[in-house]
Amino acid sequence: MRFCAFVCAFFLTVLPATAFDTIAHTAMVVDQKTGTVLLEKNADQPIPPASMSKLMTLNMLFEALQDGRVFLDSMFTVSDRAAAKGGSKMFVREGAAVSVENLIRGITVQSGNDACIVVAEHMAGSEADFARIMTARAQKLGMTSSTFTNATGWPHPNHRMSARDLVFLANRLITRFPEYYGYFAEQTFTWEGITQKNRNPILGRVQGADGLKTGHTQEAGYSLVASASQGDRRVVLMIAGLESAEARASEATRLMNWAFRQFKEVALIGPGTTVARGEVWLGREKTVPLVVKDSVSVLIPHYARDEVTLNVSYIGPIAAPIIEGTEAGRLHVIIPGLPDQSFPVYAGASVDEGGLLQKIRVSAGKIAELLN
Repeated sequence: MRFCAFVCAFFLTVLPATAFDTIAHTAMVVDQKTGTVLLEKNADQPIPPASMSKLMTLNMLFEALQDGRVFLDSMFTVSDRAAAKGGSKMFVREGAAVSVENLIRGITVQSGNDACIVVAEHMAGSEADFARIMTARAQKLGMTSSTFTNATGWPHPNHRMSARDLVFLANRLITRFPEYYGYFAEQTFTWEGITQKNRNPILGRVQGADGLKTGHTQEAGYSLVASASQGDRRVVLMIAGLESAEARASEATRLMNWAFRQFKEVALIGPGTTVARGEVWLGREKTVPLVVKDSVSVLIPHYARDEVTLNVSYIGPIAAPIIEGTEAGRLHVIIPGLPDQSFPVYAGASVDEGGLLQKIRVSAGKIAELLN
C-alpha cells in the first residue's frame, strides 16, 4: 500500500500572507460556521480566567435547566457567605430568596460573585464541591486545560483556563442553550434598586455583538470572551492580558471588525462532486471516483483569493471490493495564513472484485516488476 495524493486545483499567484497580530497576551478568534481559526496566540496556555470562568458556572446551571433539575422560577436562598462575598456583586441579601432567572441576570449582566456562590451552593451543597464538579464536567467536555477552585473566578493558583477552552465553552453556550443565551445581551439589570450596566464593552459598539463575559484581576489583566453575528456569520473571540479596560474594548472591536471585513465564505465544491479518482487493487474497474458528500465551503482572506490549493489524499491502491459511500480519503484545503482544513471524500461507486484471470494478470505483472 502507498500514500497517493492528487492536486486537483492550484493557482500559482503567490503573494505573502498579510500578518495580523494582537496586543493581547492571549487570544483566539474563530469563525463559528466553518470552524476556521482566524487568529490564535498562546491559545493553549492555561491562564487565570478571572470572571470569564463564570461561563462554566452558567453552563452548569443551563444544563440543569435543560434537564429539568431546576427551573427559571426556582427560588434559591442566599447564604451569609454568598452575601458577604466581595468583588463585583449583584447585591443579594442574606436570607433572601432569589429566582434562578434573576441570578442568571446577576451573573451575565452584573458579573455578581455573590450570585455565583448562591448558584454553586444550591447546585452542589458548597462552592468547593461545585468547583470539583465543574472541573470534572469541563474535562469530560474536552476542556483539558481547565481547572476550577471556585464558582466566581476569584484568584487562585489552580484556577485556570485556556483561550481554546473558553472559545469552545462560549460556542457551546451559544449553540446548546439558545433559549438562555439572550441574557448575555441585556444592557442593564436592576436589583434591590441598584441598576448596573452590562460590562461587555462591545455591546452596542460592534454590529451584532450579543455576548459573553469580561474578566479582570491584577494577575490576569483585562480580558473578554465575546461573540457577534452579522448576516449568516458568527465570530467568537477571546482576548486576555490587556492593560486597561479601554485597551480591551478597543482591541476586541478591532479584532471583530477585522474578522468580519477581511474574510469571505466561498463555496469551493458542490455536493456529490468528483474531486479525484482512486486507483483500485484487484477490482473490475481500475479506478473509483472519489466524491464529497456535502458542499465544501471555506473562509478565505481577501489577500489569498488566488492562492487556494486543493488536494486529495488516500491510502492506495484501494482494495476491491469497494462499497459506494465508504470513506476513502481526505480533501485538503490549504490557504496561506490559515490552518489547513480537510474534509472526507467517499467512494462514488461500488467496485467488485476482479475475476481470477485478472488476478493472475496482476500477479504476473508484479512478478515481472520484481524480476526487472
